[in-house]
Amino acid sequence: MAEPRSRAVFLDRDGVISVPEFRDGRSFAPRRLEDFSLYPDAVQAVCDLKAMGFVVIVATNQPDVGKGEVDAAVIEAMHKVLRDAMPVDDIEVCYDTREAATQRRKPGAGMLNDAARNWNIDLEVSYVVGDRATDIQAGERAGCTTIFIDRGYEAELKPTTQSASVLELGEAVRWIAAREQMKQAAELQ
Repeated sequence: MAEPRSRAVFLDRDGVISVPEFRDGRSFAPRRLEDFSLYPDAVQAVCDLKAMGFVVIVATNQPDVGKGEVDAAVIEAMHKVLRDAMPVDDIEVCYDTREAATQRRKPGAGMLNDAARNWNIDLEVSYVVGDRATDIQAGERAGCTTIFIDRGYEAELKPTTQSASVLELGEAVRWIAAREQMKQAAELQ
C-alpha cells in the first residue's frame, strides 16, 4: 500500500517571511546577513501551519547569486537564521537570473515539483503564499491553491488569479485554517 501523501504550504521568503529592502516601489532581497530580518508574525505563523499538519517549505528565487552580487554562503547563512527561528521543513532555492532561467525559477514550478517529489507532497491539496505575481503563477502551474500577500508594491503588477489576497502571513494562515475546516466539514457530510 502506498504511503499517504502530505499537504504542504510553500512560502516565498522575501516579503512573506523576511522583510525585503525597498527601492523605487519594488522589493529586493537583502544582500547582507546583517540586513536579514523576519516579520514579527512569521515564527508563529509557521508554528501554526506545522500544528495543522502541513509540511512547510520555503521556495525562493535568489538571482543576486547568479548575477555574482551575493555569495551563496551569505544566502545559506540567512537560511540558517531562518531555520533556527522557525520549524520550516525545507528551503528550495533557485539562483537563476531572469535571463538564464530554468523551470526552477518562479514563475516556473520546478522548486515546487522538486519538493513534492522529495517530500511526497500532493500539490493539489497544498498552498503557495507569495507577495509577487511570479509566486502565484508558480503555484498555479503546480496545481496549488494560491494566496497573495499584498505588501503594496507600487512598481509591480498585482496578480489577479489567486484564491485569496491578504495583508500579512498570519492572515494567510488563518485563511488556510478556515478553508481546511470547511473541507473537513464537507467530507463529514
